[in-house]
Amino acid sequence: MADGGRVGAFGDLAAFRQGFYDSLTARADALFELGDALLCAEGPVASLPGLSLAGEHRRGHGSLYDGLRSGRIDVAALRRSVTAAPLPRDSRGRIRLAVDVSPWLRPDAETSAERAFCHVHGRCKGSSQFIPGWPYSFVAALETGRTSWTALLDAVRIGRGQDPTEVTAAQVREVIARLRAAGQHRTGDENVLIVFDAGYDLARLAYLLADCPVDLVGRVRSDRVFRFPVPPRRAGTNGRPPVRGPQFAFDNPDTHPVPDSERLTATTRYGTARARYWHRLSPRLQRRGAWADHDGTLPELFGSVIELRVEHLPGDRDPKPVWLWCSRSELTAVDADRAWQSFLRRFDLEHTFRFCKQTLGWTRPRVRTPEQGDRWTWLIITAYTQLRLARGLVTDLRLPWEKPVALQRLTPARVRRGFRHLRPKTLIPASAPKPSRPGTGRPPGVKNQHRAIRHDVGKPADSTQSATKPDL
Repeated sequence: MADGGRVGAFGDLAAFRQGFYDSLTARADALFELGDALLCAEGPVASLPGLSLAGEHRRGHGSLYDGLRSGRIDVAALRRSVTAAPLPRDSRGRIRLAVDVSPWLRPDAETSAERAFCHVHGRCKGSSQFIPGWPYSFVAALETGRTSWTALLDAVRIGRGQDPTEVTAAQVREVIARLRAAGQHRTGDENVLIVFDAGYDLARLAYLLADCPVDLVGRVRSDRVFRFPVPPRRAGTNGRPPVRGPQFAFDNPDTHPVPDSERLTATTRYGTARARYWHRLSPRLQRRGAWADHDGTLPELFGSVIELRVEHLPGDRDPKPVWLWCSRSELTAVDADRAWQSFLRRFDLEHTFRFCKQTLGWTRPRVRTPEQGDRWTWLIITAYTQLRLARGLVTDLRLPWEKPVALQRLTPARVRRGFRHLRPKTLIPASAPKPSRPGTGRPPGVKNQHRAIRHDVGKPADSTQSATKPDL
């Protein structure tokens, strides 16, 4: 990185650290040093009190618990700081976002409130489970090329009784508003591309976000049926006009007309990828599920269908096609290629989840209240953001069996390994700790007279029974 670029990167990192500290409205020093301990601790985070042994944490282990219990974070200000940081874009300067839910499983935490049943995939085929925990919806900006980096922008805990589709729509709307307020997206720029995996009600999301400058792309099950627009009525035709257009069944090739476009793309990992596109296709909505209380006539949500076939997948020489639906009814060949390529980049978010859980220890603490879980989650997001901003600034402390790579190609774990040497060179706004004595605690032999309240496990409202049969 050139000297000018390093100066700018140092400035971005220092500005973000100052914004993070300013957003801490109570127990600021304890929470800030807890975040630095996350970044500088040796090896993966195994326990919360173990972070107090890091040299960057100058306070006792009690301050960790006190910070999470009594600390306060101005989440709105912190969200603005995260959004104002430099974001990755594609070659055309377009922002691409991915949305997904990751659970913080708490099956044995009977005293923790607002737990819901979280869907977890088992190791065996068809062994899905529902385990109590706190589901969090994350929004992240995607990079280009094969990488394990994303830019986490937001996290919202889905509470009991909330509709996940409405929560996701409100979250995306707020993220877009912050991007525009921060100057990341201006009037006249291309729409922000948002990628979803299967399980999201894309038709409902497209309806709720119709007034936002976004294009939605998501995976659709291979047994769904879409419909073309009603063909124009011929002159002199008698009888009642048709209400719906011709069917397009994904699993029935006889219903597939000639595609509007077809392109072959050579890939290094999957061989030749063949993508076929059909325009102006919509799911058939019914008055049930999310559309049961809809006022007026059900909308027609026209979009584009993409069939993606590749030569081979790792461990699978005869892969099945992947069906995608884009909320834009007309796509150019270039835009269609960017849509399915962006969908493949969505899986980079899985690397981020794994790093946050296995290395930063997102789900390690056994905090009691969901508010403490939210504070810890935002500490994880700020730590990951600082690692992303420090990618080109750290020294690569590679192990003997690791290959040397360019600084911009370092993985999050290798950037974290060198962050402790970068920390003294950047801004440290936390003040030195004051001498104090620990409290006396509960007298020996006296039992706890205040038993914690036990909470039942709830379940978020199910919006997957949408009126798309469910087509999306």
